[in-house]
Amino acid sequence: MTNIYNVLLRASTIVAAVSMCAAAALALESKPYNAAAFKAAQAAGKPSIIHVTAPWCPTCGTQDRVIESLAAKPEFATLTIYKVDFDSQKDVLRQYNASSQSTLIAFKGATESARVVGDTSPKSIAAVLSSTVAK
Repeated sequence: MTNIYNVLLRASTIVAAVSMCAAAALALESKPYNAAAFKAAQAAGKPSIIHVTAPWCPTCGTQDRVIESLAAKPEFATLTIYKVDFDSQKDVLRQYNASSQSTLIAFKGATESARVVGDTSPKSIAAVLSSTVAK
């Protein structure tokens, strides 16, 4: 009986690990803004978000937590969030006409599809993310 229990325990552990890996593979990606990578994503027609953020900004932190809660949704699996540092990437802020931290700018390919500033509503942020993948 103990051998069967051990086999079942190992099998359930393996299934759980595979499920977690599969969920991670489907999750949206978040990375620091890189102009070349962002332009390549736009040229390829990929959905992307520029998130203007600052480590000292509580609104930005709330936005990050909302985005994390939405990350496992399958419709956002191909979405990439490009984080722009409000304090050190002023040239990028000017390029995208963003004057405040906690700005989310959504792109469907090279076309801006939505923009919010200072919004922490899960419903609003979900709408911004959805605008990048809507048909």
